[in-house]
Amino acid sequence: MRQEKMRDTVEFFPEVRAADEDALRHIFIRAQMSEFVKEPLLMAYAQGIYYWDIHGQRYLDALSGIYVASVGHNNENVTQAVKDQLDKLAFSPVMHGSNPVAVRLAKKLAELAPGDLNAAKLLTGGSEATEAAIKMARQYHRLKGNATKYKIISRYQSWHGSTLGSLSAGGLASRRAVNEPLAPGFIHVFPPTCYRCPFGKEYPSCELTCASLIGDVIEMEDPSTVAAVMVEPIGHTGGIIDPPEEYLPQLREICDRNDVLLIFDEIITGAGRTGNMFAAETFGVTPDLLCLGKGISGGYAPLSALLCRQHIASTFWGDPKENPGFVEGHTFEGNPISCAAGLATIDEIERRDLLANARAMGEKLRAGLESLRHHNIIGDIRGKGLLLGMEFVKDAATRERFDPPLGVKIGKRALANGLITRFDPHWLALGPPLVVEEEHVDEIVKLLDQSIGEVLAICGSSQQASGQ
Repeated sequence: MRQEKMRDTVEFFPEVRAADEDALRHIFIRAQMSEFVKEPLLMAYAQGIYYWDIHGQRYLDALSGIYVASVGHNNENVTQAVKDQLDKLAFSPVMHGSNPVAVRLAKKLAELAPGDLNAAKLLTGGSEATEAAIKMARQYHRLKGNATKYKIISRYQSWHGSTLGSLSAGGLASRRAVNEPLAPGFIHVFPPTCYRCPFGKEYPSCELTCASLIGDVIEMEDPSTVAAVMVEPIGHTGGIIDPPEEYLPQLREICDRNDVLLIFDEIITGAGRTGNMFAAETFGVTPDLLCLGKGISGGYAPLSALLCRQHIASTFWGDPKENPGFVEGHTFEGNPISCAAGLATIDEIERRDLLANARAMGEKLRAGLESLRHHNIIGDIRGKGLLLGMEFVKDAATRERFDPPLGVKIGKRALANGLITRFDPHWLALGPPLVVEEEHVDEIVKLLDQSIGEVLAICGSSQQASGQ
């Protein structure tokens, strides 16, 4: 069922024995290892929007790895930029200064970012960026004489990273519970899940309770104790939660009114994913702090960034006897290899007008997902650009969910058929590279159509066999 195999697997990846259970006992991954070793997936090569595993089986990467491979795999221009930088400078003394490549990248991000987001802290991963945002918000208020403003309001079902602070801001019970107790000072509110409104209302007659409630929470907590509101412009782990167009502008007004910073976690939505360089542009709202990661380096080296507005950046300049600057540091921050990858990736996005391609291919992909409604199990299709998701339901009219769920079954069947997606019990998401073409979109839809049909056929046969 999987796609064609690459010729001469042994020459391609001679250490196929790496898939042996004995070898795999030396590594942890995100999955339960006892399950992973039964049928381990080890990728060995990638080109364009395809992967090949160690057995030579091909997979269409409809997820950009994990929203990372923005300009495609094995992009010659980016890899050459990394190779060239390796010949010049691989690491600079971060305790004493920076390097020209990091300065150029920070300046480029400032030029591209909306509004006056014109200063950057360059880091290596999304968790570092969101963690830095939390610290910057608190340190900013302290330097402004408001040391009591430390609380961070974020949303249930959100994911902001794996470090303690970012995990505390996240709202996924399954990932929080195993690490509790978490850091204090984090408050959660319900996300704008219009398809399944937690308040039992319908848009637009709801008057955006999900947004106004954040203002109420700030008031109840006392504005003098709240430092920031942190949100993903489009929530990912809740099932691609695409908010009403008024939601983020309303959050902007609420934060301004209460002297609270607005943080956008654009680790996924940045770098062109929504059809603009930043989702802040897609929604027409400039946050105070903006976190970037994943696609900003195309996956060619670890890179993330925290951008801040001018009035915040200026607060960290001053007499070192009274103002220590932004107290945050990491060994590989501003790494010249990573920054070279970032500059080359941005150049690819601009030179090839991949933002326009993301918008056009996003429309085509959405139309393809709409065509899958003939299976009668798709309740909602959400997202923007090349960040799209669909929710599976047993009854579209009542929005009743499947029990047991079908999302994981469909996602795993798609993987077996050679299609990489992001899947949860009740939904499946897609985020192919920005270089995706029409023929690739057609292939994605075809494989999804096939996979859904196969799962429904199996489930139907099981129900008949059990007499249901």
